[in-house]
Amino acid sequence: MSDIINNGGQHRYELELEGHLAATYYELEGDVITFVHTEVPPELGGKGVGSKLIKGALDQVRAAGLRVVAQCPFVKAYIEKHPEYQDLLKV
Repeated sequence: MSDIINNGGQHRYELELEGHLAATYYELEGDVITFVHTEVPPELGGKGVGSKLIKGALDQVRAAGLRVVAQCPFVKAYIEKHPEYQDLLKV
């Protein structure tokens, strides 16, 4: 699988696979990143692509020292299932 790319111009983290693009969109304000929407094409569904995308995005967010607001239900569910990322959440 490819690496996760932070496309700052489009405000999204991207994962390209099999000619399709999965992306999670965000808004950045100061040191707070708000994930607003995640899209995984149907062709990539059921392959763990969304989870790989979110994990890669959260790893980059951690490295950048940002705090997370999980407005996107997929990102929120991922963080709930993976407690190692809960410290990123802005309270």
